[in-house]
Amino acid sequence: MPRILITTDYLRPDDEADHYLRAHGHTTVHAPLVGRRGPEQLVAALDGIDAALVGHDALTAQVLSEAPRLRAIVRTGVGYDSIDVDAAGRLGITVSNLPGINANAVAEYTLGLLLAAARRLVQSAAGVAAGRWPRQHGHELRGSTLGLIGYGAAARAVVPLARAFGMDVLCTTGVPEDQRPDPSVRFVALPELLAASDYVSVHTALTDRTRGLLDASAFRRMKSTAVLVNTARGAVVDEQALAEAVRSGEIAAAALDVVSEEPLPADSPLRDVEGIVVFSHLAGQTAEARAAAGREGAAEVVAALAGRPRFAVNAHLLHHAPTARADG
Repeated sequence: MPRILITTDYLRPDDEADHYLRAHGHTTVHAPLVGRRGPEQLVAALDGIDAALVGHDALTAQVLSEAPRLRAIVRTGVGYDSIDVDAAGRLGITVSNLPGINANAVAEYTLGLLLAAARRLVQSAAGVAAGRWPRQHGHELRGSTLGLIGYGAAARAVVPLARAFGMDVLCTTGVPEDQRPDPSVRFVALPELLAASDYVSVHTALTDRTRGLLDASAFRRMKSTAVLVNTARGAVVDEQALAEAVRSGEIAAAALDVVSEEPLPADSPLRDVEGIVVFSHLAGQTAEARAAAGREGAAEVVAALAGRPRFAVNAHLLHHAPTARADG
């Protein structure tokens, strides 16, 4: 009977995902990730495990090499940069994500961050809590320009919401032209987007190409009144450069749902910078998105163990790998 490790912190014994897996003849083992977990703890958790339904666990080549029964990994989200996909492929381990599973949640949250930044909602509430009565003016979104970095499911879901607020939308992406169906979006190169946008929202995956993409030179291209929003991956932004850009007035503000190290370290350069607000990686965390991720993640585990994964991100690597792993 295959054993399934579940580390996503919002999935619980006896929930829908758990019932689905057990109904398909699998044994579930819950070990929710809270805070950071070292490689030794991960290796211990993966002992005797055939498949893993995971959140942001760092599944490195070292960890994977010490999990001889592991045949499938499913991320209950979109990003999979915490998993060494190449190493998994060499070991014959299928890695899947759930594309678009939380796109609506991320899109709504992005608009929430835009509104909060434009109207200084966090600063106002903090001022009232401290006994003051702040009355600084904010700005309307209508008539402003939103620049989207990336054109995946979440970015595409942002577009109609932004347009409903009367925003013009620019986008920079590597998606081929014949896969850009929305005529209300103007596609431009990154330098033009940075220079023209009042709000820049990050929706790109973290890759070697995008790591540190928004650096000091990028911030110099942006308007001094511009706001950066990031709901994608923290490491797309050079955090030291961002802190200096906001502190110096090179750009106006930043609303960050993700940072390069989570939880935010005490010595992060982002701390105590007026104009930078950091949230706790909640963009995709709605009840609806979590339920969908549990259902679809469990279904993908079952499909992957049967040799029919729907969303494998490393299928191109697996034909070079062993056809099966040790039974343990």
